[in-house]
Amino acid sequence: MEFDAAVIFLRKQIEAALVGHMDRLAVGAPPTLVAAMRYSLLGGGKRLRPLLTLAACEAAGAPATFALNAACAIEMIHTYSLIHDDLPAMDDDDFRRGRPTLHKKFGEALAILAGDALLTEAFGLLAAHSSAALAVAELSRAAGAAGMVGGQVLDIEATGHKVSLEELTALHRGKTGALLAAAIRVGAKIGDANEADVAKFARFGEALGLAFQIIDDVLDVTADLATLGKDPGSDRAAGKTTFVDLLGVEGARAHAQTVMAEGLAALESFGPRANLLRSIAKFSIGRQS
Repeated sequence: MEFDAAVIFLRKQIEAALVGHMDRLAVGAPPTLVAAMRYSLLGGGKRLRPLLTLAACEAAGAPATFALNAACAIEMIHTYSLIHDDLPAMDDDDFRRGRPTLHKKFGEALAILAGDALLTEAFGLLAAHSSAALAVAELSRAAGAAGMVGGQVLDIEATGHKVSLEELTALHRGKTGALLAAAIRVGAKIGDANEADVAKFARFGEALGLAFQIIDDVLDVTADLATLGKDPGSDRAAGKTTFVDLLGVEGARAHAQTVMAEGLAALESFGPRANLLRSIAKFSIGRQS
């Protein structure tokens, strides 16, 4: 199966599963809350993290569908983080995925609550999985104080200050990379990979998370709103240091390639089984949006 066909196939499964989870939530939850959750969760996106979860499960030797519930939970956590990241108290963004951000559409209070609900429902979905304990442990670390939330705090504290390449890397390993890497580790563990192989998948995931953020920084200064789907130049306008500030556009692109090459080397022992992961990595650093 070619990369495009594989991605289309897996995305259809992810989208159908997400719609199903939202339909079940509609029974008993306030309609306005469900509408807000649907707006952000089902409003497009690459579905990169759930795709990585399914691809890692497959690379570990199990059917990708074994990890479908976990993949959906990870997308819910990611969506919650975007909703809160866009809030006036954080990045104060007006657009996300080419549409008004959730707080612009539904109001700030409902946006906060929709994000809270998505995070909570994600862990409920994980708890129903046969590998619940390992998935919950992985994702609570990745999404919590030492991971995504901690990275966001470092981002807030760094705003308006010049930071070094090492400090910026550490910031984004938490803010962006932690959940992305955890998506791969969870998929590998559900696929019953041994600890040595999980460590290899983890190295790949950490590299992909950092490379993805570097390219995000490049696109923030090279793409327009129509292409990017969100306000371009917002990080620079907010006084945040980016990889482009430290390395320049071409230097940042080269750094992303170097980081990703190191991550891809960790997949060598998996042979063709990891081809989908390799293709997703190639897409991630070559993307234009």
